[in-house]
Amino acid sequence: MAHVDLPRREALLAGVGAACLLLPAGLLALEQKGRATGQEKPVGAVEDLMREHGVLRRVLLVYAETVPKIEKEASGWDVDAVRQAAQLFRSFGEDYHEKKLEEENIFPAIRNGGESSHLTPLTDTLAHQHTRGRQITDHIMGATAGGRIRPGLGKALAKQMRDLIRMYDNHTAREDTILFPAWKKSLSQQKLDELSDKFEGIEKQTFGTDGFDDALRKIADIEGRLGLSDIAMFTPQTPAL
Repeated sequence: MAHVDLPRREALLAGVGAACLLLPAGLLALEQKGRATGQEKPVGAVEDLMREHGVLRRVLLVYAETVPKIEKEASGWDVDAVRQAAQLFRSFGEDYHEKKLEEENIFPAIRNGGESSHLTPLTDTLAHQHTRGRQITDHIMGATAGGRIRPGLGKALAKQMRDLIRMYDNHTAREDTILFPAWKKSLSQQKLDELSDKFEGIEKQTFGTDGFDDALRKIADIEGRLGLSDIAMFTPQTPAL
């Protein structure tokens, strides 16, 4: 399947990464239509943060699908793909999204934001969860080093991964529905536009390229290696009456 490399500020259908990857022709048509009419749809700071969460959720979905294999200490599957997923979570999620955007920009703004300062306890909890997540990522990368899981480590590793999934499901949901809207509300449109440009600059400085598009390519490759590319495979059967 041909890959469609969308420029960052023309990326469409944010937050539905897997579906986007399955509809390249449609996305290409929309992109070409936008260029033909001279229309460009900027990606705002909040939308950018939420679609970055989409990449991280796809890493967590990889974890969720491989946990049963790890628990059973199954063989014959691509353990190294999980290690690469953890590396992506580290570089794109923890080192960039969490540290450089949330911890250095958004959390301080919330704590000093007047009406939004009541969310300070939430930012403290989120920061603590970032630290715990990094500890678990260290564990995942260490346990999967060399493309194999050492005998006897499967159950402990699976528990760490389940704990991370549970924490981040709640973590990102509250950021998307509570923290980010409050942060956006506290800013003027001019300031929000300035921060959108600042975040894009941080991304390019960090990765030397479009970090989001690069992360999409990496998670899509990991999903492909593990047989998880087709979103239709996750559709449940019709419930029995």
